[in-house]
Amino acid sequence: MPADLAVIGLGPLGLPLAQAAVAAGIPTVGYRTGPEPGSLSPAELRRMLSGGFRHAGGPAELGRVRTAVICAPTPRAADGGLDLGQVETAARTLAPRLRPHTTVILESSVLPGTTEDFLRPLLEEGSGLRAGRDFHLAYSPSRVDPGNRAFTPANTPKVIGGLTPACTESAAAFYGRLTDKVVRARGTREAEAVQLLETNFRHVNIALVNEMAVLCHDLGVDLWDVIRCAETKPFGFQAFRPGPGVGGHAVPQDLVGRAGRGLRMVELARQVNDQMPRYVVQRAAALLNEHGKSARGARVLLLGVAYKPDLGDRQGTPAREIAVRLMELGASVSYHDPYVPSWSVLDRPVPRADSLYEAAADADLTILLQQHRTYDLQGLSVKAQLLLDTRGATPTGAAHRL
Repeated sequence: MPADLAVIGLGPLGLPLAQAAVAAGIPTVGYRTGPEPGSLSPAELRRMLSGGFRHAGGPAELGRVRTAVICAPTPRAADGGLDLGQVETAARTLAPRLRPHTTVILESSVLPGTTEDFLRPLLEEGSGLRAGRDFHLAYSPSRVDPGNRAFTPANTPKVIGGLTPACTESAAAFYGRLTDKVVRARGTREAEAVQLLETNFRHVNIALVNEMAVLCHDLGVDLWDVIRCAETKPFGFQAFRPGPGVGGHAVPQDLVGRAGRGLRMVELARQVNDQMPRYVVQRAAALLNEHGKSARGARVLLLGVAYKPDLGDRQGTPAREIAVRLMELGASVSYHDPYVPSWSVLDRPVPRADSLYEAAADADLTILLQQHRTYDLQGLSVKAQLLLDTRGATPTGAAHRL
């Protein structure tokens, strides 16, 4: 049976979309744009295959669908911008096979103007078709939140901005099969700017509480109690919590060099968040020193090296820089993470602790970097010689908090 949908890019954006489409009964074909890490369990993959999902046997299959969604990753480039290499590859692969009346949607994280100024020419030149006349073109920001059980693609509103009103409606008809609510943006640039605002909102607010964490520690104030009280305000406040750094696939964008000026607050937020791994290591060294130990030669156990709770994804995890800095101080670093069977830093494997409690009891310092649900933090606080909690997840008084 021919597929209705092609998902181009099977990384952290494409796989959840393909899952949602299969769950909605849409025959779906997936096409890889690069060495994207798969995050499906064998059971999830079996469900998708039995539901009508299959991997494309070749690019020719992209020309037999009604809707093609590009979900290629856009990591940070060397100049600080976004690397659109995989988006370009996806477009050049799709273009010669593009048929009239197909709907093409971009979901990759991009800057405003990318769909119209970058993707459109590639598709038009490669296909000989005109966007908005011969085929539909739209942008929809991905709102994937890995591991979130409360909000799934089915109950998360989908924003869509088309090149023309007809493009918007065609994309809306597709997403209406997947989600309860479709929100129409004025155009592609507005939809792209929605993604920009949502990503930067997260980074700026995390930076604010990270700065508060450093300040409150210096002042002897319990920031976690401050947040607990502040979030009782029913308006004008949304609780964010500090941590050892910011991971994930969404790259903050300050737009420096575009539109005449950049987003200065976003650049400042990035600087603040990028300093957090260094601050964690400073606190670790100070704690060891207070207990008569030197960082050099100290046994340090890192708990949770993934960037999110209850997942194994290590994209952008601050654990890597923390491990590197501890090693540079001469510490002996090991780790425990139920979702990460092996982990390397600087091309060297980091020893993995088999028995969590024994490792915590043996380590001079245990640092909680990610609060996976499987961790019994009360039990850990009893077993560990010294525990630094960077997430505020341990019971009050059970550990040293960030």
